[in-house]
Amino acid sequence: MNNKQIEHQRILVVFPHPDDEAFSSSGTLAKYIKGGAQVTYACLTLGEMGRNMGIPPFANRVTLPIIRKDELIESSNAIGIQDLRMLGFHDKMIEFEDPELLDGHILALIKELNPSLVITFYPGYSVHPDHDATGAAVTRTIGRLPAEERPIVYCCAFSNNHEESIGKADVIEDVSGFLAEKMASIRAHRSQFQAPELVGKRELDDEQIRNRFGREAFWTYKFD
Repeated sequence: MNNKQIEHQRILVVFPHPDDEAFSSSGTLAKYIKGGAQVTYACLTLGEMGRNMGIPPFANRVTLPIIRKDELIESSNAIGIQDLRMLGFHDKMIEFEDPELLDGHILALIKELNPSLVITFYPGYSVHPDHDATGAAVTRTIGRLPAEERPIVYCCAFSNNHEESIGKADVIEDVSGFLAEKMASIRAHRSQFQAPELVGKRELDDEQIRNRFGREAFWTYKFD
């Protein structure tokens, strides 16, 4: 166990959709949990407005939120997350939510859990409006806290040319030892992902899978 894992024993993850955790941070979370950390995952919506319905389709607009809720639970279990919070906001509407309501939920979680690390999206560099709005709410809420009370914030970023604006990631997690958990997390979201390497048609130790999924990048958010 390294010093960083010892340091962060209470972690809060805030993403807007089921499956946001899978590609971005599932290996890192499994790694921390293996090291004894307690992880709370606050998922703002059930992704009920998503376009993907499985290949071949097995969901529809009525059943999708139920299916994605089950997928979220399965993914969280695969990672080892024991504290999953579903906050009930509406998919594709996070940017239009009352900021006081959204920030209030996040602040309540921070006060309850007192995390030393929060993981979310980097506002402005995460492609989807819900991603950006979630990251903005998290950083805005934490930024209002006294500096000595702020947890560290790790942000995920993947928009085109994001490194030109925010530089390279300053935290790179080697999660090659946690590919089983990560791939199980990704595969749990079967309504969303059907690429061959995501549904068990290749071996986990395949070099291509290790190269693609064996590292996770984060940017430590810098408050002014």
